[in-house]
Amino acid sequence: MDMDRPELADFLRRSRERISPRDVGLPAGARRRTPGLRREEVVQLAGMSADYYIRLEQGRSPQPSPQILSSLARALRLSEDERDHLYLLAGHRPPAGRQVGGHIEPGLLYLLDQLKETPAQLITDLGDLLAQNDMATALFGSVCSIRESDRNIVRRWFTDPGLREAYPAEEHDRISRVHVADLRAAVARRGADAASTELVQQLSEASEEFRTLWELHEVAVRRTSRMRVDHPTVGPINLDCQILATPAEDQRLLIFTPPPGTPDINHLELLRVVGNEQFTPAAD
Repeated sequence: MDMDRPELADFLRRSRERISPRDVGLPAGARRRTPGLRREEVVQLAGMSADYYIRLEQGRSPQPSPQILSSLARALRLSEDERDHLYLLAGHRPPAGRQVGGHIEPGLLYLLDQLKETPAQLITDLGDLLAQNDMATALFGSVCSIRESDRNIVRRWFTDPGLREAYPAEEHDRISRVHVADLRAAVARRGADAASTELVQQLSEASEEFRTLWELHEVAVRRTSRMRVDHPTVGPINLDCQILATPAEDQRLLIFTPPPGTPDINHLELLRVVGNEQFTPAAD
């Protein structure tokens, strides 16, 4: 990723001009000819070399390190979006976004409830199922059980043979690789934190298939896919899965829709009428 020196210089200058001394606890002073902070005040707040900051604003500096960018973001009171913009202009990948773990925003729960005819799930980037609507329960079964160990979709895929019976045997290898490649990307984004490290260790101990695939080091963020679910009541249903971003870095909203113009539309409608028919037995 290349550094855009002119844009970075302009953004730093404009950001400095938007911050008043009072915003950062500095005296305003009587002889301030320009709005915002002076360069020396930014340097003081960021704890960096005055000469280096001047060269940044003049567009003639070497690439700043992530540590310097972090200090500048704090000194200039940048929002998350502004901070990410600063990193991108400097040629760096922005820091990981906000993580909320198992907390679910009320707005997302409301959205799930409003999707009356479309299966939808809210999961973490590690595959923990946080919530699902009635259509998803009717399609996949009540897998969001009380025991936390039963809520992880990836863990259940590699440790619960009964779960795979609902999917075509010829698709099992592909689904396994999708799960592992997506998990690999999530682990890297998290910086191999405790939660992701523990999940990988558990899966490696429990599944030889997982260990083999993990060693391949395949990486692919799951954004969309097509799947077939053999429902015990309505029969096979082909679905397109769209993975939508949420305001949190570690949560995703999954929407399952039938391909346009296919009989699967009628099958999904029949499933809605049937209601919460168990797809697979919930774990004890």
